[in-house]
Amino acid sequence: MIAVLTRLSDFLPAALRPHATEARIRLLAQFGMFAMVGLIGFAIDTATVYALWGLVGLYVGGIAAYFVAATGTWFFNRLWTFRGHVSAEAWHVQWRRFLAANFAGFAVNRGVYMLLVTVSGLCGRHPEIAVFAGAVSGLSLNFNLSRKLVFR
Repeated sequence: MIAVLTRLSDFLPAALRPHATEARIRLLAQFGMFAMVGLIGFAIDTATVYALWGLVGLYVGGIAAYFVAATGTWFFNRLWTFRGHVSAEAWHVQWRRFLAANFAGFAVNRGVYMLLVTVSGLCGRHPEIAVFAGAVSGLSLNFNLSRKLVFR
């Protein structure tokens, strides 16, 4: 991904090329990887909402689904996005730190989800729309918190 972004930077206007530093390209590539893992998290989140919808409703199902999806995204980010950031701490300590660091993103994510399933009939019938909107709204916040506090 870094090679592709580096090659694409050659097509930037001359005034912008100096800003396409190696560090910024690496950061953009890492964000792209984090976003791709987020798509996996979206699939896990949506599947869990649908699995729990009939049992506990959209609100409780949405909260439970977030924790299932967050565990999945932590796992894949650990294996892929931040694989070079080896931690000496136990996996469960890092997992708890990931959940804690991303609590602000959780509040934004599930806040948007809850708002949409409450006020939108469409989202109430198709909660994957609310799940997606919540995920996108928390993406940048979670990336920065994960990068700075969890996978250092």
